[in-house]
Amino acid sequence: MDISILDLFQGIATLTESDPAIAIMRVFLIGLGILLLYLGHKGILEGLLMIPMGLGMATVNAAVLVFADGSHGTLFLNPLVSETESLIDILQIDWLQPVYTFTFSNGLIACLVFMGIGVLLDVGFVMARPFQSMFIALCAELGTVITFPLAQAFGLSVGDAAAVATIGGADGPMILFTALILSKDLFVPITVVAYLYLGLTYGGYPYLIKLMVPKHIRALPMPPEKRKEITSSQKMTFAVIACVLLSLLFPVAAPLFFSLLVGVVVRESGIAHFTELFSGPILYGATFFLGLLLGVLCEAGTILNPQVLILLVLGILALLFSGIGGLLGGYVLYFASGKKYNPVIGIAGVSCVPTTAKVAQKTVAEANPEAIVLPHALGASISGVITSAIFAGVLISVVRASTGAL
Repeated sequence: MDISILDLFQGIATLTESDPAIAIMRVFLIGLGILLLYLGHKGILEGLLMIPMGLGMATVNAAVLVFADGSHGTLFLNPLVSETESLIDILQIDWLQPVYTFTFSNGLIACLVFMGIGVLLDVGFVMARPFQSMFIALCAELGTVITFPLAQAFGLSVGDAAAVATIGGADGPMILFTALILSKDLFVPITVVAYLYLGLTYGGYPYLIKLMVPKHIRALPMPPEKRKEITSSQKMTFAVIACVLLSLLFPVAAPLFFSLLVGVVVRESGIAHFTELFSGPILYGATFFLGLLLGVLCEAGTILNPQVLILLVLGILALLFSGIGGLLGGYVLYFASGKKYNPVIGIAGVSCVPTTAKVAQKTVAEANPEAIVLPHALGASISGVITSAIFAGVLISVVRASTGAL
């Protein structure tokens, strides 16, 4: 029996036998995955997400083999399998399929991440400055508002457009959850595009800040303020009321509201064992597998879907306009306060706690090392999580009502 070198090394064989566009994209994604891993390792991007995502992306595009029927694929997972018998077979073969099917494709992993995030949130930053924080967060949803009609103008269905628009909220679990409900056919590329941009765009936000805010304004210190201490009981009361009220208004997004705010309740209740569980194994375990699955889903065939190019354009526009909206909101408060409010805080309204808050503080500190804006920025960032959930609930409700899928 004659066995060629290519028969032994099927990853190379499938690369040489593939359509040139697929082969080039596979090589590109292998390189991109290694780059993301490197940037995560160096701390330029979020290592918790980018390291498993980068290695998964590089590996899945290298590990393409030939199946018995002559088709090409991997032994990682199949995001498109839906028939019961086929799914059972795949669950016994693809090693990540159970994790994908039982946590990713039903939104559970998003809820687990939100539980962990909730434990880390101090809602006292919001309660101390509710008007300022929520105003900034609402302004930072500009990308969502603009992208929704823009996506429809690009030819996407109303459900797909709404799912893509949530990228403007800059909250990964929220995007995954909304896309799963409204855009089952595109939820994989939408989620992948969203997380790629969430990792890469935050590196670009400092340049947006410097473009829109002159150095002498960036250096503006926030005036000292007298703050009444907010107790744990008050924070817990806020979380409970917010959870019930938001769930009453937007039941379709209730799993996310509950997941986020139950974490806050656990934090403020002082239950140490639950706090350690949510902030440790649940958050880091879910984040690891989320990053790993996102990387594995970045197969060349998925990325070369013609609609993915549209998603790439819309995703960057959504995050760009959200950043602009947040900074414009910061300028409104700057002038309303008699030029005492630092408008850089507006970038923190673009969610993803606490990344954008850190971006705001770092950019301000470069202009004035003694200026502290982090408490205000954290309030805006935490409010951004809440407003992105509200906008997701509104979009899901509107789309379902308009399509009759209630």
